[in-house]
Amino acid sequence: MTHDIIVIGGGSAGYAAARTARDAGADVAIIDHGPLGGLCILQGCMPTKTILRSSDIMSLMKRAEEFGLHSVHTKANLPAIINRKNQLIKEFANDRIEALNNAQFTLYQDHASFLSPNKIQVGEKTLSAKSFIISTGSRPSHVPIPGIDDTNYLTSDEALEIRNLPDSMVVLGGGPVATELAQFFRRIGTTVTLIQRSDHLLSTGDEDLARALEARFREEGMTVFTNTKLNQFTTNGTLHTAHFAHKGKKKTAVGKVILQALGRHPNINGLNLDTAKVTTTHGRIHVNAEMKTNQPHIFAIGDVTGLHEIVHIAIEQGEIAGWNATHSDSPPRQWNDRLKVQVVFTNPQIASVGLSEKECLTHQIPYLIASHPFGDHGKSMTLGETYGHVKVLCKPKTGVIIGGHIVGPEASELIHKLITIMYYEGTVHDILRIPHYHPTLAEILTYPAEKLVSQLT
Repeated sequence: MTHDIIVIGGGSAGYAAARTARDAGADVAIIDHGPLGGLCILQGCMPTKTILRSSDIMSLMKRAEEFGLHSVHTKANLPAIINRKNQLIKEFANDRIEALNNAQFTLYQDHASFLSPNKIQVGEKTLSAKSFIISTGSRPSHVPIPGIDDTNYLTSDEALEIRNLPDSMVVLGGGPVATELAQFFRRIGTTVTLIQRSDHLLSTGDEDLARALEARFREEGMTVFTNTKLNQFTTNGTLHTAHFAHKGKKKTAVGKVILQALGRHPNINGLNLDTAKVTTTHGRIHVNAEMKTNQPHIFAIGDVTGLHEIVHIAIEQGEIAGWNATHSDSPPRQWNDRLKVQVVFTNPQIASVGLSEKECLTHQIPYLIASHPFGDHGKSMTLGETYGHVKVLCKPKTGVIIGGHIVGPEASELIHKLITIMYYEGTVHDILRIPHYHPTLAEILTYPAEKLVSQLT
């Protein structure tokens, strides 16, 4: 059987590619062995944000006296939290399943494996296509630490399904998944120790963003170790012990549950990419800005490229691949990371757009920078949310904004103000020209803007 376009994977990126190609008039097939829905809906963005809402509310309830209210006793009902999550995820997944089963697509629910650069095996069928788009997502990485497999550790996938609240937990990792889940379990009553290999949490970003989060974690009773080296795990009955080095000293952390959140890995097992002659390195599929692999008719998008494990970027890449696969006679569309956005839904939230200080220093990009703390901002003080700060980076001569970073209340929403200004190549002058209602969180961005305007040469 022959199709114009075959998309392997029906998650957010794959569906975006398939929809775009279909709208261009192509005969599109989607291959997904299931369960249908994709990582974001089933095990990523949506389920995690659903359960985090419960722990956020519980945290606020514990602060009742701070706001002049009588104290209340709070206790988490983890099965009820999971039930609420499952009900919402079922609704989201059903919408995606209905879209994938649209008569305008041909859906194959089976595993896919390349037979050649132009043919693919799907169950007992052999399919061919003019173009292929690989969108098979990612899976939790396996890290070979002695003894870790004997702990029966949880990954983020299993952590979203457990119904018995652990008394104690050791969380391995300091990325978005590790920090969000660590805070969730700590807030609903689990004793949590977090162990991070790098010097600070969220190590790909700037250190000052992470320090405010670490302070909040410790205030909430979490034990946090950074700059560590995991050596081994031992198990005694129901307790598991992590043995690690911290600042040159041997340390241990004990928990009934180990949450292994040491990253994810492109999911290419079984695709037989060597036969398709698609180039990979350490499991990551190489692509150019047009989302093409070294085989010009084979595209790869989303987590499987190992570039950015972020759903809106995956969708954008899917739309680019779907367009380029169906418009060979038109100028190709390309992905640009100028407006790359990252959000971590901890409390305080952390959100970034564009360049970080770390990137500017690494690539010797000139910049000016200014910041302002939420602890000195009226609206955040009235909310009792004073952890963190905002900072803005701009070009030294023109004031064009090249990066913005927020750690603090509603950072995931506030960052869109900077995204919008940067989309239009705006400057720090524009921040000051835009009216800001008082008192609002958004007006905090005017303070670093004022400082930067005064520095422009």
